[in-house]
Amino acid sequence: MKLLAALCEAQRPESILTWLRKPGVRDLLQRFATGEIPLSHEALDQEPNSLRVEHIRSLLTHHKLLPNRDHYLALFERWLTSKLGDLDDADIQRPVESFARWHHLRRIRSLSTDGKPTRGPVHSAKQEITETIKFLTWLKLTHGRTVASCVQADVDTWLADGPTTRHAIRTFFVWAVKNRTCTNMTIGFRQAKTVPLLTQGQRLAMLKACLTDNIATLPYRVAATLLLLYAQPVVKIAAMKSTDVILTPDGLRLSLGEGHPAPVPEPFASLLTEHLASRPNMRTGSSSGSPWLFPGYRPGQHIHPNTLMMRLREIGIDLLGARNASLRGLVKEVPAPLVAEMLGYSYQVAQKHATAAAQPWSRYPRA
Repeated sequence: MKLLAALCEAQRPESILTWLRKPGVRDLLQRFATGEIPLSHEALDQEPNSLRVEHIRSLLTHHKLLPNRDHYLALFERWLTSKLGDLDDADIQRPVESFARWHHLRRIRSLSTDGKPTRGPVHSAKQEITETIKFLTWLKLTHGRTVASCVQADVDTWLADGPTTRHAIRTFFVWAVKNRTCTNMTIGFRQAKTVPLLTQGQRLAMLKACLTDNIATLPYRVAATLLLLYAQPVVKIAAMKSTDVILTPDGLRLSLGEGHPAPVPEPFASLLTEHLASRPNMRTGSSSGSPWLFPGYRPGQHIHPNTLMMRLREIGIDLLGARNASLRGLVKEVPAPLVAEMLGYSYQVAQKHATAAAQPWSRYPRA
């Protein structure tokens, strides 16, 4: 069996033995071996959701015993079925289901088909659907109205009397007006009151600590440097591949956007080279051959963005403040369009930071 051979070839067999001792692992593998559980994603979906099941799913997918599947899309489909099943009022259930399936689910499936990340869109979709359900429930219980009879005053009251997350209903109303489910409603974009921003001195001090001090293990120092030096979002850093690091006659370069790969200066080039040669989670049969720059514990998967975010915060990095400071520092030195192409940002975002960087730094809050 291919899976058995892969486990036996692990460079650290003790990790495999530790995993096999965990409750339920041997039983699940035995049920696969006897045919009690068909070798399919659908069969695993019927099992109680647990880290054990998802680990085995990743293991089977990594070794080509199951086809690749968009993990976040699958989780969203299961979440949506459960969420809609909890709604027993047709006046709420019908518009929510149409919005969820024809706007969000169709868009996320399209992104997945194109090979684009779906984690962020799934997170946003779940929040927008949840907030829409809360609004429609309040509207029915408080005023006895549905989305078809909703008036602007209802929306204004809802937005004024609660947290900023309530603005997530905006997407629903844009969709509903377009589909003539309701009359026109005006909901502006929510504007952030403050812009988290480190001073360049704070940013450079953190960058120096990451490059020269043992403030964390090597992978987290590399990840922090990618944030502080190249303004890369943590979600993107987590999903970087080892092939994004390119060795050229002029030295190392990083493929981050659509433009020319960004140069990697010393001492970061040496740090990055050392990390490539000693990536974690590469000596078990479940993770050998991983393409990720930051391999995760789960077979064939990269490190979870939340894990990376938590660790970087623990070593004292303000993630958004650091990214904003890095981007504004770069657009001061290089034309905004070139920064956008090299780092993978839109022209609009790069130009926005270039405009802000031209203003006095004292106008912005500092960490």
